[in-house]
Amino acid sequence: TPDEISSKNNTRSLFPPFVLTSAQKPAGPGPQTNEYADAQLQEIVKKLRERANVYKEKLNDPVISSPEASPPTYEKKEEKKEEAEAKPEEDHYCDMLCCKFKKPPLKKYMEYMKLPDTIDSYTDRRYVAWLMLVTIAYNWNCWFIPLRYVFPYQTPSNTIYWFVIDVICDLCYLCDLIVFQPRVRFIKGGDIIVKTEKFYRSSVKFRLDVISVFPFDILYFFFGFNPALRANRMLKHNTFFEFNDRLEAIMEKAYIYRVIRTTGYLLFILHINACLYYWASDYEGIGSTRWVYDGEGNMYLRCYYWAVRSLITIGGLAEPQTLFEIIFQLLNYFMGVFVFSSLIGQMRDVIGAATAGQNYFRSCVDNTVSYMNTYSIPKLVQNRVRTWYEYTWDSQGMLDESELLEQMPTKMHLAVAIDVNFAIVNKVDLFKGCDTQMIYDMLLRLKSIVYLPGDFVCKKGEIGREMYIIKQGEVQVLGGPDGTKVLVTLRAGAVFGEISLLAAGGGNRRTANVVAHGFANLFILDKKTLNEILVNYPDSEKLLMKKAKVLLKQKGKPPPGPPVQQPRGLASLFGQKQETPKLFKAMLGGKGREGLAKLLQLKKQQETQETKAETETKPKEEEKKPVEPAAPSAPPAKKEKPQADAKPAVMQRTTSKESLIISMTPSPRAGEGEILKVEIKEKEKK
Repeated sequence: TPDEISSKNNTRSLFPPFVLTSAQKPAGPGPQTNEYADAQLQEIVKKLRERANVYKEKLNDPVISSPEASPPTYEKKEEKKEEAEAKPEEDHYCDMLCCKFKKPPLKKYMEYMKLPDTIDSYTDRRYVAWLMLVTIAYNWNCWFIPLRYVFPYQTPSNTIYWFVIDVICDLCYLCDLIVFQPRVRFIKGGDIIVKTEKFYRSSVKFRLDVISVFPFDILYFFFGFNPALRANRMLKHNTFFEFNDRLEAIMEKAYIYRVIRTTGYLLFILHINACLYYWASDYEGIGSTRWVYDGEGNMYLRCYYWAVRSLITIGGLAEPQTLFEIIFQLLNYFMGVFVFSSLIGQMRDVIGAATAGQNYFRSCVDNTVSYMNTYSIPKLVQNRVRTWYEYTWDSQGMLDESELLEQMPTKMHLAVAIDVNFAIVNKVDLFKGCDTQMIYDMLLRLKSIVYLPGDFVCKKGEIGREMYIIKQGEVQVLGGPDGTKVLVTLRAGAVFGEISLLAAGGGNRRTANVVAHGFANLFILDKKTLNEILVNYPDSEKLLMKKAKVLLKQKGKPPPGPPVQQPRGLASLFGQKQETPKLFKAMLGGKGREGLAKLLQLKKQQETQETKAETETKPKEEEKKPVEPAAPSAPPAKKEKPQADAKPAVMQRTTSKESLIISMTPSPRAGEGEILKVEIKEKEKK
């Protein structure tokens, strides 16, 4: 139809055919190209080349992931429906006089306060808080039962107050016996017992807890309010010592609590001694002798003062008069020497354990300084060594972290290393995609080293066999002509030197100096350690080698220059013309055979200088032997013949195929390409 014919003509006019002819020349002006079609063709060719390169690498190494994009993830519709259906919780408000404030619902309180079926006594902080409450009740009974029994502080007017506090303490004991202790987990034969009620009832602790809450207070109706009937409350000592252990386990500086606890033991013993002294004074009669309490002043403070002077054996006390007083004083002295020496020794152990690390640090510093003084180390070096010791101790509280971690089992050591170092190592592109267990093994081998300000981490030109990960501080990469220009500053979390781990030939050379800017704490992983790890992970080793080659190629590329103009038309389908070899340029020069003509000219000048030197030595020989006129050229020819073997004669000016031989031979070393060989031969004279 006419419409189809016109449409065909329009398409032909939009996309003119490309005709390549060698014999015919186009008539009129040059051929016109469609810029849009040209750009599309270039884009298609570029994409095809990139895709071909990717698939070529995929065939060479199947470890590399597929170039196809991963399918997009979609959220489940069910989750969206649940979120949409979730109704907002109602707000709860509390009206109080003239103000109105928002409060959480009671349901949340109940969920938070609800006790679990079993309690882990090592990790549950709520259980530790409950033990503290029971310990307060236990200390109330231990301190005030002897006080109320001996001193006349409990009177009929205030008995009701003592009774109320006693009931509160008994309720704490009862709740601990019924609610908390049956839920605490037990460890028996290495197994964690979840159903703990049966095992708790069969333990000695359960029997002591039952005795401690036994209601001997009923005897108040027969003997009156005698505090001695509550002496069984002091049998709940297991809870007191358990609280001490759990509290020390969660405290950062447990030695502080140990010092306070030891001081409390001393004060409690003095308290018991004061109560015994008042009881003895009451037995003998208040003010009956000079040794007993005279009844003046505050009775408790006076008795406590006597107990301190007697138990610590200060002296200066009144001499006992009766036999009872002498025996009491002797027992008091004996008990004071034993108890006081024990408490002093315990206090020394507590303080010594708290400062053991500091003492070890000072011992190491003193030994190092003594060693440097023995060998006359310069003061500058000694000051740097002292600075390193001080900073290392202040920053991490120990000189070598590995000594502490080596005491732990391997699994715990790995767990600590993962929490501390995994986030840093995971940032290294070189290890992305490797086996996770291989990275875990590598975390156990990292070494922490502290560099002082100005220390060289690595120097330009040295063989690199380590990878560095910055844990804390900064380092500067120096370069430039004089090596003092700061190229880049690397901070915490940065990684450098990772290519050295997998480089062939023992490691690649450093291309710049890296200096610590301030105090820098670095993790180091050497090549030998990594090779020992990769023996068990061949797939990860293959992937690391592939990535190392890619990174080496990227680092070896020249810096980007000005953009190269892309050829237009069909010329883009063919690759760019390769550059002429440098040896050809040097030989041929910039214009044709100019370089070859220079070589021939230099050769000619050399030969002329040699002929002049020969002509200067000939006159002396001609004076002794005259030359024959018939054949003047014959004798010189014979004399020059043996010299031709050592030095070539004058070369002809003309250059032919026989006088110039150019050949290309493969290099004996792999990776150096081919060798260009040029030979110049002279033609023999006829």
